[in-house]
Amino acid sequence: MVDRHFSEPDLAELYDHFSHWRVTPQDDFYLDLVMDARSVLDVGCGTGKLQREARRHGHTGRLVGLDPSRAMLDVGARELGDIEWTLGDLLHGPYDEQAGGPFENAFDLVVMSGHAFQVFLTDEEVRTNLAAVRRALTPDGRFVFETRNPGARAWEAWNPERKRTVVGPRGREATCVHRLRGLEGDLVTFTSDYHLEGWDGPRVSRSTLRFLDVGRLNGFLAEAGLRVSAQYGYWDRTALQDISEEIITFARPV
Repeated sequence: MVDRHFSEPDLAELYDHFSHWRVTPQDDFYLDLVMDARSVLDVGCGTGKLQREARRHGHTGRLVGLDPSRAMLDVGARELGDIEWTLGDLLHGPYDEQAGGPFENAFDLVVMSGHAFQVFLTDEEVRTNLAAVRRALTPDGRFVFETRNPGARAWEAWNPERKRTVVGPRGREATCVHRLRGLEGDLVTFTSDYHLEGWDGPRVSRSTLRFLDVGRLNGFLAEAGLRVSAQYGYWDRTALQDISEEIITFARPV
């Protein structure tokens, strides 16, 4: 099931206001990779800001934005139509039954940005989705993604004292507050409260993310036939350490 803040059109419309281009160094990091690839699959693309920027920067190859949320894809498609906006997921491919099923041997680069990898909550989900990434890659392709490093304990900052305020659609003030709701093993549950000027109250979305450590992550990659070629702890490509914010991974088919 897609979280509420991605599935509802009113909340999807807010996404780019809170996660605008270059709100994080990851944007330029991934853009450089996309610009060097001929065919790119962005898994969990959301509103597709990465593909949109790549096209605006002159990318002339194939750009596919894959996401299970029609509302998020609609936002991206309104901004730029010259992308393959694809409603679907890795396991099934496009949800359109005429589209041919899961991707196979089709992409030089598969990316999963914005911590999208953390939505896979069970070992089975991790295994099957990594296997689908492996299947989607060309023999010399690569998979690049990031997941929050549990050693940095990012969830400790998800509290009402960290309220974000931005200028939302049509110049209205929008706010977002994250609240930690529970920890169970490597699963972290939190809520996100959104409010837009003119609404009669907040809209609340509940989410759960998985925080895999690097040892288990690399084990799953190996099982899927993916060899880690590099890992970093932050977007400047500093070495991965126990308390690094990120686990940024480059992997290739074995």
